[in-house]
Amino acid sequence: MKQLQADPWATAADKYKTGERVRGTVTRVADFGAFVELEPGIEGLIHISEMSWSKRIKTPSDVVKPGETVEVIVLGVNTAERRLSLGLKQTLGDPWVEAAKKLAVGSEVEGTVSSLQKFGAFLQLSEGVEGMVHVSEISAEKRINHPQDILKVGQTVKALVLAIDTEKRQLRLSMKQLVPTGLDEFLQEHKPGDTVTGRITDFSGNVAKVELGEGTVAVCRIPAEAPAKEESQTSAKADLSSLSSMLQAQWKGDTPKTKSKAEVYVGQIRSFRISALDVPSKKIELELA
Repeated sequence: MKQLQADPWATAADKYKTGERVRGTVTRVADFGAFVELEPGIEGLIHISEMSWSKRIKTPSDVVKPGETVEVIVLGVNTAERRLSLGLKQTLGDPWVEAAKKLAVGSEVEGTVSSLQKFGAFLQLSEGVEGMVHVSEISAEKRINHPQDILKVGQTVKALVLAIDTEKRQLRLSMKQLVPTGLDEFLQEHKPGDTVTGRITDFSGNVAKVELGEGTVAVCRIPAEAPAKEESQTSAKADLSSLSSMLQAQWKGDTPKTKSKAEVYVGQIRSFRISALDVPSKKIELELA
């Protein structure tokens, strides 16, 4: 009987162009997708991956039902195999197009924790747009082994946009960079020319590393007339025990007395003068006071 009728697939490639918006009726729903009849004899498949920009769909029946009329986009036509690929989510617009306009690198966003993996946490910022916070970008206070140590699914958090790739649909976020650190506070409260107190922790050539506070390290070039000497066990213990009180005195505005400029050694606590502050790169350069 069907041979007496024209084969609808003979003209399907001409009638249904890729990217065209068409309407049809859902005929049946399977675990992998839903079949939509566009006309008698022509059915297309909406794969489950093409139903929503969100990754939360468990079964196609959560989205469409048999007998329902839907509007879809033609994704591909294969007349030889009589297959027609359809997309439902494309009729709603691509959320990543808007994301590229709204989410700039360095901007602050708010999202809901959608899933937790050992390597990081995924935040849903809007329908179909998720970003990933690597485990190393979750907390600045301590090193965590798994995101679940800090976060839980459904929790609303804020993050900083580090990078966005609309083609790969990837968004890198950071939570810890929104929390001011001791270094951030130091950079805000000081300027070049200020005198500060710190402890020399290491030498490399003529450059010394100086600890100005917890998480705040600066570099100081030691002039040739101020050679470094080995730290004695007695002076090291004395310096370490007095570090806290001397730093507190400096932060309050007092300038503690230090040893001679010519006497520089690892473990020594002394005064320095800020020669340069680079806020964007968070670098501090000192000179002997």
